[in-house]
Amino acid sequence: MSAIPFVYNIESVRARWTSAIVAVLGIAGTVAVFVAMLAMARGFEATLVTAGSPENAIVRRAGATSEMDSIVPLSQLRPIEDAPGVARAGSVPLVSAEVVVVGALPLKATGTDANVQIRGVSPRALDVRRHVRVVEGRFFKAGLPEIVVGQNAVRTYAGLDFGSRIPFGGLTWEVVGVLDSGGSAFDSEVWADADVLNQAYQRPPGIFQSATARLVSKEALAEFKRTLESDPRLTVQAESEVEYYAKVSRMITNLILGLGTLVALVMGVGAVFGALNTMYSAVAERSREVATLRAVGFGVGAVVLSFVAEALLISFLGGLLGCVAVLPINGLTTGTMNWQTFSHLAFAFRVTPALLAWGVAFALAMGLVGGVPPAIRAARLPVAAALRDL
Repeated sequence: MSAIPFVYNIESVRARWTSAIVAVLGIAGTVAVFVAMLAMARGFEATLVTAGSPENAIVRRAGATSEMDSIVPLSQLRPIEDAPGVARAGSVPLVSAEVVVVGALPLKATGTDANVQIRGVSPRALDVRRHVRVVEGRFFKAGLPEIVVGQNAVRTYAGLDFGSRIPFGGLTWEVVGVLDSGGSAFDSEVWADADVLNQAYQRPPGIFQSATARLVSKEALAEFKRTLESDPRLTVQAESEVEYYAKVSRMITNLILGLGTLVALVMGVGAVFGALNTMYSAVAERSREVATLRAVGFGVGAVVLSFVAEALLISFLGGLLGCVAVLPINGLTTGTMNWQTFSHLAFAFRVTPALLAWGVAFALAMGLVGGVPPAIRAARLPVAAALRDL
């Protein structure tokens, strides 16, 4: 005889269902927290990364880590517009020179102020970022104190409803449109005319913080980047918009993953002890069964494999239960501070099949850790002594 039939383990779990349920619930809770934290990190990252387009390049001051610490003067804007690879609408280069400021607006949920990112863009911004569209009202008119707001910003902040007027930066702005960017970071922003925004915040005219260029294709980035960074008139760096937003998201994503992993590990220790307790109890209660199995010809390896399989069965059930428990948070919107821009960012939890697979794998790992020591103990039971008790 080689391996003990798996049906033996299934019947064993059914016979000791009370202790098995305790272990299953402990593993399920740990897996649910683990997957939820991964879903939060994935949602935050995806919200920022999807703000970028593969065909877009963002140009900032050389050495700047984000838009907030960058300056691109008007004198350097023309060489950017004339660079090879820039797409055009007729004779007009699709480049949006942009300003980024942070304003304090009250949250609808609490009434307390929170930072909102206000982006000053050119009238060509929608041609540059083609995944952003106006779903209500219209785009702002150049030279006027008008704003368009992202869908998440409308839901998050008081006073940004379509058609309302709101004071900030020394001017009273009219909300003339609502933007939909497909759940990206732009849905949490307020857009205005860059020149008017500079004037409102008493900034020097003709000073921007970045320039976003629409390229003819993503393959044109290399030549575009090489041309700008080798031009002695310019002190800029160019990179893919997707790459830029991926870097911006990295700090918060790593923080969420670090905290989530720490919490999951702490809970995992408890779940492993629960599995250990369940399996050790099973070994103590089944010493005669184990001795009988050994006496009829099953070897040490078969006994170890059987008990490990039973622990993996319990952990697998716990993993599945934890994954099912976390599914309702998929798409749930929450918000946090983006430490790169010091503004509030709304994002949705993203529970993906890959994350669920990680959850089940984590559960099986806990089952393996909790199942091997009892399995070894079961294999070492003295057969003769156990049989004498029959």
